[in-house]
Amino acid sequence: MSIPLETAADRSRSNGQVIFAITLVHFSGDFFSSFIIPLLPLFAGKFALTLAQVGLVTGLSRILAFIVQPLTGYLADRYRTRVFVLGGLSLVVLFVPLTGVAPGFPLLLLFVGLASIGSSMFHPTCAGMVPDYAGRKPGLSMSVFNTGGTLSFGVGPIFIAWYVGAYGLAAMPWLMGLGLAVLVYLLGVLPAPRGEGLKDLGFLGSMQDAFGGVWRPILVLWFIMVLRSYTGQSFFTFMPVLFAGEGHSLVSVGAMVSLFTVGGALSGILAGHLSDRIGFRKIFYVTHGPATPAFLLMLSAGRGWVHATAFLAGFLVLATLPLGVLMAQEMAPRGKSMVSSLMMGLAFGTGGMLAPLTGKLGDLFGVRPVLAVVGLIPLLTTALVPLLPERRTGRTLGRKDAA
Repeated sequence: MSIPLETAADRSRSNGQVIFAITLVHFSGDFFSSFIIPLLPLFAGKFALTLAQVGLVTGLSRILAFIVQPLTGYLADRYRTRVFVLGGLSLVVLFVPLTGVAPGFPLLLLFVGLASIGSSMFHPTCAGMVPDYAGRKPGLSMSVFNTGGTLSFGVGPIFIAWYVGAYGLAAMPWLMGLGLAVLVYLLGVLPAPRGEGLKDLGFLGSMQDAFGGVWRPILVLWFIMVLRSYTGQSFFTFMPVLFAGEGHSLVSVGAMVSLFTVGGALSGILAGHLSDRIGFRKIFYVTHGPATPAFLLMLSAGRGWVHATAFLAGFLVLATLPLGVLMAQEMAPRGKSMVSSLMMGLAFGTGGMLAPLTGKLGDLFGVRPVLAVVGLIPLLTTALVPLLPERRTGRTLGRKDAA
């Protein structure tokens, strides 16, 4: 099937159909990926896993994001191809369902790893495409795109908890049909990435052209996003284990994970909309600052309040994910896919690689006290916010602005 063509007029205005298609890729891929976390208690019971091994399941996907996403982002800025988007989504929708029939822990890791490679393939490419079709609302469009993924992590856990509860892990391969139907639709509507004209520069030349004058603020932003990722992933991974161990049902645990991510989806849209008006730094302050009290409140809340506090914690800690990506793209507009991979893949992967450490400490000292310490990290990220350049309304943060 031929790649949908675009005219010069298409490049000068927002394209709702393409933004929808990109968001659908994000939603579908993350919808399937979201199945793993709420099923961790079942996998732990089935294979007699330690907390460190549970952390390895999620840590593996972050390690692969660390490796694969920067490479995919680099190639996406050089070549016009849909292979990374459609091929990556295919891996996710095929191998996540196979985790339900994995006969042992090594094959579980293999299936999770292959699905994670697929996820790492489409994320930077899709994120790099958003500004090209966003028109005058880049913040809102990036937040809509991000919400596609965040919302899927909200509804996916509830869906898979219901599905596995009703039909069992062995029925998971039947879910492949949902993903394949989406792929058929995308074949007809999704254009290839436009690329950034870096094909003839080589790797080092591309890095210099894209990041030469803005590497310092991008490094600060990356460090903030790593810490945000580590905090969010630690709670996202071990919150189900903690509360399942305290007697909550699988559906209750799935609801916690869903509320945590739905809160982030709503705050992401709000943050993106406000960033088009008031800039970035104010939003970082008002979300990162109160995140620590929200985490501590969730850990100390009674049984009747844990779901509400999970929503609040997710609302605060996930709000700035789309802003981090968009801010980096505006600082380095010639390398949108590459810099997206740094903020989504490398930062997310680096933070997630520390999840096994949280699990190991949880084995030694207990999950609850370890998460209480991790919940203090947003105080550090708040202190780093003044080092970020502020967005100037109506134009991109160029190298002079960000230096």
